[in-house]
Amino acid sequence: MADPQLLDKIHGLGDLELAVLLCLIAREHCLISTEFDSVDDLAEELRLVASKTFNLSSAIVSCHTHTTLEEFATGLFVQPARVPPSPGNTRSVSPYRPRNEASQLSTGGASSPGSYVPMNPSPRIGGHMTPLSPPAGGSSSSIAQARIANVVLAKDLDSAPRAVQIQALELLRTRRIFTRTSVQTAPKQFLFIALVGANSGGQARVNPHLNDFFYLSHWHDPAEDGFPYLDEEFSPKSGDQGDDPDEAASTISSSSVVKTPVFTEHEISHLSELSRTAHTSISVTRYQANLVAFLRTHRAVAPGSGVTPAATRHLAQLARSLAPLHGLDYVTPSLVALALRKVYLHRLNLVMAAGRPERERSVQWGSDVPTVRGMLEGWTVEDVLEDVLESVQVST
Repeated sequence: MADPQLLDKIHGLGDLELAVLLCLIAREHCLISTEFDSVDDLAEELRLVASKTFNLSSAIVSCHTHTTLEEFATGLFVQPARVPPSPGNTRSVSPYRPRNEASQLSTGGASSPGSYVPMNPSPRIGGHMTPLSPPAGGSSSSIAQARIANVVLAKDLDSAPRAVQIQALELLRTRRIFTRTSVQTAPKQFLFIALVGANSGGQARVNPHLNDFFYLSHWHDPAEDGFPYLDEEFSPKSGDQGDDPDEAASTISSSSVVKTPVFTEHEISHLSELSRTAHTSISVTRYQANLVAFLRTHRAVAPGSGVTPAATRHLAQLARSLAPLHGLDYVTPSLVALALRKVYLHRLNLVMAAGRPERERSVQWGSDVPTVRGMLEGWTVEDVLEDVLESVQVST
């Protein structure tokens, strides 16, 4: 069981930080979705989460319909902020600037161990630079220091070409990526997050094979959850409030909302070990199996979609990972229910999503298609998950 001090740090985390922590514990990857016009803010928030909460380097890869394999590979790399200057190298150190120009990429400033910045501009056509191929007059010594970031934030990965998404899948499977001149290996602590704009969490998805590889998914509501780290960076400093004590007190209060409990690699490894030893009783295991069976046979779910062996494995793994975060050394049905909502949110494909009610199972036994259409109209993935959770009881 985790010690009280570590549990206090866990309880101080927001939902985005918890999603990152769970992935680091399991050494898996995730998909995080939000409203279409909030993807950029979400990427910046997660960049700050990686730096301030977990002291990890991060890189933002902006994908689009014409992203090339080279552009995608280039965007994965970061370089220590403190690079020996080279007379012939005029390249900018950091193309990703926070809105507050005076802020640093980590709480420790440029000399912090986690203060890394991408060494290439935003990966767009004609605007990239291969990190392993120094520019004319550049220094190859500084290029050699480039490495894959601990946390890769792939914005709009769903809009990237199929070849790029397959390349991303290979990176996650092998933890390596091939460039024109070498093979680069991902660091020990490595997390790949696909950031997708959608109308809801159940509508956010990428290439089917890559989609199934993601451990969990999370929907971030900008209105309800906001962007605490970004708000902290943009809020006026107390020294800028003039002589108004009430205004200064209000600013201090708003900035103190954000807590930064830094997690060490040792603490994450400890939580990972606790998750592996968390006990799952026979009744809870049966409950998990029943949930999977009900999902597979639910009338609104398209046959053969989403309920895969990988998803079943992730469900059991996530339920165990949640146990130590709640101060438990065993898995409870409520933890399984929470894991179900996260594991299957991005995986399930609904019959009516493709506008094909004839795919509903009962049609092959004579059900009327218009009647089936009327019955399934309006169902969402979230509705299906809640319906299954209400239908399946824990057996003793």
